[in-house]
Amino acid sequence: MRISTAGALILACGLIACGKQDHAQVTAASADQFIKTVNAELLTKRPLWNAAGWVAATYITEDTQRLSAAATEEGLAFDSRNIEEAKRYNSVTGLAPDTARSLLLIKLGSSMPAPKDAAKRAELAKIATKMEANYGSAKWCAPDKSDNARCLTLQEIEKIIDNSDFSHSPKEIATAWSGWHATAKPIRADYRRFVELMNEGAKEIGFADTGELWRGGYDMTPAEFDREVERLWSQVQPLYEQLHCTVRAKLNEKYGDDVVPEHGPIPAHLLGNMWAQQWGHLYPLLEPYKSVANTDISSSLKALRDADYQQRLKAYKGKPSAIEQSDMAHAADGVVAEKMTHIAEDFYTSLGLPHLPDSFWKKSLLVRPRDRDVQCHASAWDLDLNTADVRIKQCIEPTEAQLTTIHHELGHIFYYLAYKDQTPLFQRGAHDGFHEAIGDTVTLSLTPAHLQKIGLVKEARTDERALINSQMKLALDKIVFLPWGKLVDQWRWKVFSGEIRPEQYNKAWWALREKYQGVAAPVARGPEDFDPGAKYHVAGNTPYTRYFLAFVLQFQFHKALCEAAGHHGPLAQCDIYGNKAAGEKFQAMLAAGGSQPWQDTLEKLTGSRQMDASAIIEYFQPLMSYLAQQNQGRSCGWDVKSGI
Repeated sequence: MRISTAGALILACGLIACGKQDHAQVTAASADQFIKTVNAELLTKRPLWNAAGWVAATYITEDTQRLSAAATEEGLAFDSRNIEEAKRYNSVTGLAPDTARSLLLIKLGSSMPAPKDAAKRAELAKIATKMEANYGSAKWCAPDKSDNARCLTLQEIEKIIDNSDFSHSPKEIATAWSGWHATAKPIRADYRRFVELMNEGAKEIGFADTGELWRGGYDMTPAEFDREVERLWSQVQPLYEQLHCTVRAKLNEKYGDDVVPEHGPIPAHLLGNMWAQQWGHLYPLLEPYKSVANTDISSSLKALRDADYQQRLKAYKGKPSAIEQSDMAHAADGVVAEKMTHIAEDFYTSLGLPHLPDSFWKKSLLVRPRDRDVQCHASAWDLDLNTADVRIKQCIEPTEAQLTTIHHELGHIFYYLAYKDQTPLFQRGAHDGFHEAIGDTVTLSLTPAHLQKIGLVKEARTDERALINSQMKLALDKIVFLPWGKLVDQWRWKVFSGEIRPEQYNKAWWALREKYQGVAAPVARGPEDFDPGAKYHVAGNTPYTRYFLAFVLQFQFHKALCEAAGHHGPLAQCDIYGNKAAGEKFQAMLAAGGSQPWQDTLEKLTGSRQMDASAIIEYFQPLMSYLAQQNQGRSCGWDVKSGI
């Protein structure tokens, strides 16, 4: 995730200039002046709006939500005014290329198009802030085994859902799953009104609905973008279906037909992730060759954390109180979180990218505070690129998944720093999928050999069986994510267009999940439920197709960088760490920001003007051959019974 709703919205709302525009005759020269004014206003206004979003996410109180809503409302008002002004230049000829592109970006607006009516803008801002705060402060409260009341945060609930040691029964997991999803029910009515208000704003700009506006931000028409997404999905769908077949068979063996049907969708709560979007926690069950090349780095990270804690206990004179032990544990959490962040930073700097500024280390939130509610969903923030004030917000724990997420978030940070010399309107990714792909591209170089090189694993075997193991582990994240990355916005686009009516929200959600993922709800669901809102990006109004695109682009980027690094051999064994030639090409792409159509930026790095999933297929070919063998005699695929 790039940044939270408040931050992402406020960033997008920065496409707005203060003050009244001169409505005299428009010319190419006046267009230049208009864009100059917008960029000047961004330099002063965006840091204030972003700061309001940061505080609202890291100190969740009624006061900070009020401040964030006010900043959002102000940004939406500026947005509406400048969109109207930009539209006046639609028929002006002789525009400078940079001016023409800047006008286009302004007209596309934000992911939250606001109505012109001031009261409705205020209502939209208030709802947006409320939904995000609900997600950030939500807890599931239920009695523990001793019948004492306890309330769990999402991170605590996820430990049950992840079930990485398979110690929880399907019933226990389903109860925890239901508990978290129930926290979204309070925003169901809010979301209905939220959609109405955004659609009104989108129509005022000239789009049929908010979904068409979102699909219009890719240097192609919305219809062309629809076809592009379908083309990419058709490339990767066979990979997912083969993996799904193997996973279902293994879960069926473990739990039996009564829990996991042999031929139907997989119950979503048994896949080791709250949203069944990535299944990496199932790897011990799916490991193709047992005891071949242990690449578990979570144990190494936990050992670092525990060693720091034990050192603090040993250095303490006397017997520490429970509070003092808690303080030591929290300090140890902070130390390992910073070490993990330095590990990720080191990869980027090895390519020749600059070190993170000192302010990053002083201002980032790296562990969950104990004194307040915070929005723990990991995000990267460019509060003020004038001063290189960049930060991440992540409640880091010593796990492999968290280390991967840090690499992802720092991808955003290094993108921010690379394009900071662009004009404010061009301080963005080539498209939003590029922004999400940067850090994930780096993680593809975290091969077993690389992990051994940096001391996180002891052994790095490179034979065929070790390769299949490492590919299975990665595929449970990378391939599994693809249908999920597509369906979230498929649901929203249908909601925005009115094809899915409010009373059908939940039924349609599960129909799409069955269709694309082959998963089913673990317990009965009704129209009063709002399971989409239990995912941050829905409550936080972050477009999601960017992640689907990113999971395609990262392999395309990786292949191009490996070629630049002079790598010879299987793509899955390429590690670009320390290669300055690859880093130079990477930095050049990042520095362009949003100053040109993404096709130009992609071509400069890869030689192609088209997003293409063939690199994923090449990367995972060894695993695909293995899965085809494993699935011989099995009935793959699933019947889709749900519908709207």
